[in-house]
Amino acid sequence: MTSNSTSNSTVWGYVSTHYEQLLFDSYQHVSAVVQSVLIATVIGVVIGVLTYRNTLAANLATTTSSVILTVPAFALLGLLIPLFGLGVIPSVAALVLYSLLPIIRNTIVGLNSVDPALTDAARGIGMSRLGTLTRVELRLVWPAILSAMRLSTQMSMGVLAIAAYVKGPGLGNLIFAGLARVGSPTALPMALTATLLIVILALALDAILVLVGRLTTSKGVR
Repeated sequence: MTSNSTSNSTVWGYVSTHYEQLLFDSYQHVSAVVQSVLIATVIGVVIGVLTYRNTLAANLATTTSSVILTVPAFALLGLLIPLFGLGVIPSVAALVLYSLLPIIRNTIVGLNSVDPALTDAARGIGMSRLGTLTRVELRLVWPAILSAMRLSTQMSMGVLAIAAYVKGPGLGNLIFAGLARVGSPTALPMALTATLLIVILALALDAILVLVGRLTTSKGVR
C-alpha cells in the first residue's frame, strides 16, 4: 500500500501506473473536441454563407454567437442539463456553441473580402451561383475558416475539462478528482498529469490542423 502510494505521488509514477486510463481519457477528450469543432464548422459556415450578403443578418449572427461566448462555462453547462441531461451530449453542445463565433465571423469576413472580379469571372465562364460559392469563394476563404477552427479547437480543449461538471468525457474528470482529493499523495499528480496532457494534446491538434491547411490550400491562396 505504501509502495503504491509512493509510486503515485509523482507525475511519472502516476502516468506509469495509470497509462491505460490516461490513454482512454485522452482519446475521449480529443474525440469530443474534434467532433464538436467539425459540427460547429458545418453550422458556422452555413450560417456565414446564408448571412454574409445581408448586413443585418450578419451582425445578428455574430452578435448572437458573441453573447453565447460571454456566458461562463459552468453556467452554460448548467443551462444545458435540463435539455440534455448529463454526459456527452451537453458537453458537446456546449463546445459547439462556444466554437461558433470565430467560425461564423471568419466566414462572413472572408466571403465579404473576396474580390468581386473573381466571382464575376466565374459566372462569366458559366458557373452557377452554387458552383461559384463552392469552387471559388469558399476555397479562397478556407484559410480563414481553418484559422477559426484552430482557435475553436484550442478553446474547446480547455472548456471540455470543465464539462466534467456534467459528467462529460475526457481528462477533466481526473482534474476534478484530483482537486477533490487535495491533501492526499495522488491529488497533485492526478490533476497535473491531466492538465499537461490537455496542453500536449491541444498543441498536437493545432499542428495537425496546420498540416491540413498546408495540404488543402493551394500555393496561390497561401
